[in-house]
Amino acid sequence: MGRNLKNGERLRPVDLARGHGLSTQAIRNYEEAGILPTAGRTPTGYRTYTSVHAGALRGFLALVPGHGHQTATSIMRAVNEDAAEEAFRLIDESHAQLLDDRRTLQAVENALRDLDPATASGPGAGSEPAAVSGSGGTFIGPLAEQLGIRPATLRKWERAGLVRPRRDPVTGYRVYDEADVRDARLAHQLRRGGYLLEQIAPLLAQVRAAGGLEPLEGALRDWHARLSARSRAMLTGAAELEAYLRLRG
Repeated sequence: MGRNLKNGERLRPVDLARGHGLSTQAIRNYEEAGILPTAGRTPTGYRTYTSVHAGALRGFLALVPGHGHQTATSIMRAVNEDAAEEAFRLIDESHAQLLDDRRTLQAVENALRDLDPATASGPGAGSEPAAVSGSGGTFIGPLAEQLGIRPATLRKWERAGLVRPRRDPVTGYRVYDEADVRDARLAHQLRRGGYLLEQIAPLLAQVRAAGGLEPLEGALRDWHARLSARSRAMLTGAAELEAYLRLRG
């Protein structure tokens, strides 16, 4: 809010809402969800809030960009229920997930560096087949096991255009050549990084058409930027949550 509140000053729902571009219904919803402490009531039954409620609202809104709405809600609910250790655990989990996302990004970049740029668009694209069929390449089961996913996931990726295995002329089984394995590995890493199938498919299509991996450079820069923004948001959320904890005493 734009003004300092003295302890004990009473605020209406609209007073809390205006400072953050929210509706009064949103304020009531936040209270019902446990994001805000229970409001006081006037003799006529109207809700009244204080600087503590204002601090809770600031804390919640600051937590959302870094932790997401659901986790931010759980954090605030835990704090308001005097379960600070649970709130800290939830925060730690978000930080652990962010670290895992950074490691995933690093893995993607390492995977790209491991690919031979001279052969990135065709067979011999730097991947080692998990098991070889009679006509060359690997079958769906061994590839899925290598990636730590289910064969059904690879079939879903095929329908989305992420991989394009050929069919063995004798058995009819899917056969993934080295370029397919490369694409599957990149798709797997990008999925772990939060990319949707519809976002990955055009990237891989550009890789194939351009004969190289340059189209992924923009995606990786964006990924770095999103992780950095989330890190900053977590710092902001932590500061506002600490201020709220001090208000609660």
